[in-house]
Amino acid sequence: VFEWTHISCLFPEILAMIFSYLDVRDKGRVAQVCIAWRDASYHKSVWRGVEAKLHLRRANPSLFPSLQARGIRRVQILSLRRSLSYVIQGMPNIESLNLSGCYNLTDNGLGHAFVQEIPSLRVLNLSLCKQITDSSLGRIAQYLKNLEVLELGGCSNITNTGLLLIAWGLHRLKSLNLRSCRHVSDVGIGHLAGMTRSAAEGCLNLEYLTLQDCQKLTDLSLKHISKGLTKLRVLNLSFCGGISDAGMIHLSHMASLWSLNLRSCDNISDTGTMHLAMGTLRLSGLDVSFCDKIGDQTLAYIAQGLYQLKSLSLCSCHISDDGINRMVRQMHELRTLNIGQCVRITDKGLELIADHLTQLAGIDLYGCTKITKRGLERITQLPCLKVLNLGLWQMTESEKVR
Repeated sequence: VFEWTHISCLFPEILAMIFSYLDVRDKGRVAQVCIAWRDASYHKSVWRGVEAKLHLRRANPSLFPSLQARGIRRVQILSLRRSLSYVIQGMPNIESLNLSGCYNLTDNGLGHAFVQEIPSLRVLNLSLCKQITDSSLGRIAQYLKNLEVLELGGCSNITNTGLLLIAWGLHRLKSLNLRSCRHVSDVGIGHLAGMTRSAAEGCLNLEYLTLQDCQKLTDLSLKHISKGLTKLRVLNLSFCGGISDAGMIHLSHMASLWSLNLRSCDNISDTGTMHLAMGTLRLSGLDVSFCDKIGDQTLAYIAQGLYQLKSLSLCSCHISDDGINRMVRQMHELRTLNIGQCVRITDKGLELIADHLTQLAGIDLYGCTKITKRGLERITQLPCLKVLNLGLWQMTESEKVR
């Protein structure tokens, strides 16, 4: 006789496997169904990789034991009205701590939290914690020796002294974000690159470095980077108005570099692109959008020496159909092309793109005022195209013009 088997009869391991596919909210809900489901939902495999998002407003004695029982080691603090030390003491094996936007976090609060080594902590996000200064970086460098990712975007009180402290203590750092740290200059980048070995070894294992909108940086910073940060893979220099074409000479022989962002670097011109193309770079991504001095000659240089690019952004650059013609035949690997607001591009340029860039999966044509339906029809016939951006909306694969 056939008997129905209820889902609660499944082994806890099978239930845990099923629950692992649920989103975070539903994981919590299934724990409230019955004892069997609660026990299964607390299996650590269910919560692997989950980041707990917390509002720390009042004492909750069961909070951290509950997180630890589920193996959760990644935490984002959405609002901080209690001491940060409350978190650190409650989760001694924490791996990732995101404090982004906790505007009331001070050096004093961070100092009380980091009073001994926390070897498990790998990721720390302090973005937009605007009261944090070099004093906190001293604590971090002293007690978070295993840190691999440090986000300091918008921490505008950080100076070169703070970078010296980072270079002294955080030798395992792989990713550093210094966006809009306006006081940082070439001296600080020199510290990171190990140019002051007598004081600090440097962060020589850096692979990702964001220096967006660091206005005091010049080409000397790029010299330091090329000499000391030889493992760097991604470099974001967008809105760094102090760097110039000459600085590209330093970057042109960085063998590990595969993504370079020069967006809105006003002093970068076709000459800078020439320096990059004449080097030994194997760039996969290049962004020179809103660089007013970039024109058709850049596309010719790219075809000669940067033809392995998979992503190229040229928004608002002074390029034309002629430049497209000089580039497309060599760019067999290109998957993404952003040429929005390039007002000299016409249907002829789109036809060249459609004929030769057959691997293209995404293209941005927002603000290209000289293109017509005829050119768009050619573009939408690209076999791999998934995203076509024409402005406030994007045409997806299912909406292609037939």
